[in-house]
Amino acid sequence: MEHNLPVNVREYQELAKKALPKMHYDYINGGAEDEYTLRENIAAYGRIMLRPRVLVDVSKIDMSTNLLGYDIPSPIIVAPTGAHKLANPEGEVATARAAAACNTIMVLSFGSSCKIQEVAASCDAIRFFQLYIYKRRDVSATLVRRAESLGFKAIVLTVDTPVLGRREADIRNKMVFPPSPNLEGLMSFNDDLGTGGGSKLERFASETLDPSLSWKDVEWLKSITSLPILLKGVVTAEDARKAVEAGVAGVIVSNHGGRQLDYAPPAIAALEEVVKAVAGAVPVLVDGGIRRGTDVFKALALGAKAVMVGRPVFYGLAARGEAGAKHVIEMLNKELELAMALCGCRSVAEVTRRHVLTEGDRFRALL
Repeated sequence: MEHNLPVNVREYQELAKKALPKMHYDYINGGAEDEYTLRENIAAYGRIMLRPRVLVDVSKIDMSTNLLGYDIPSPIIVAPTGAHKLANPEGEVATARAAAACNTIMVLSFGSSCKIQEVAASCDAIRFFQLYIYKRRDVSATLVRRAESLGFKAIVLTVDTPVLGRREADIRNKMVFPPSPNLEGLMSFNDDLGTGGGSKLERFASETLDPSLSWKDVEWLKSITSLPILLKGVVTAEDARKAVEAGVAGVIVSNHGGRQLDYAPPAIAALEEVVKAVAGAVPVLVDGGIRRGTDVFKALALGAKAVMVGRPVFYGLAARGEAGAKHVIEMLNKELELAMALCGCRSVAEVTRRHVLTEGDRFRALL
């Protein structure tokens, strides 16, 4: 074992910052415009208090849960983030192996810097595939068929990106985004992306993303695949109800890690509204701002079935490769187990709304 392993996610973040070129660290870590939502995603967790129950026999803690019929040992899964080769030369193959070693689900980004085939062949595991619906629907359809044939178990459709958010660090750094090998042969890219202002990512996005994206396209996706579809990027009750009506298999409360619309609500603050609107019809997941096991506990208490972790896994990968990514997942699992024990919860089913005190609760108590 190496000496002085990091003991929490923030220490991994520091190591990642040292290991990465500034342009790449800024890309991974940055958000939209003033980065208010980016900061609030983390800060909002800090305003939720725990209400621990004592004198409960917590000698056995069971963190296992079931997502879309798949048993997982803990409610922590890996969120889709693109371009893992920026963090480590093995890229998503290393991340996939880390997730598989923890028996958890990885959501592979369409913008993976490894081919879908490589990731699928790298190890045995339950994996979901994240998708955008492009201007060219045939490209999206091809990716869906590819994911299906390679044994991916669900499609995670990201719906908060009809256009790309304004990520000013990337514009300032003239971030060069490596094109995803998964789009090779499906789209031709203008090589002349270096001219003019902005980042190359912006130019790529404007050529591919579809601002006409609507609920009809969710129907279209349902018509071309038998895989369950999770809708990622919902932050309001109104859209949560529409998602259930559209027949999706799950809803992911997400503001794209604070990278799309600035001043969108922090994910954990939007979670309860969405959970109430969905009313148990489908599982609700949340991502954005999770840095501790206590954060996971808070999300469960507010009704999340599972959480997705993005940047922390990236930090682990940048700092120590596959071992680092695995260690980050293991640390969060251990922290969650500890939080459950100290709150008197022996299973995820025992984590209830009564175990947390939110800002809203404190406000209502004053009225």
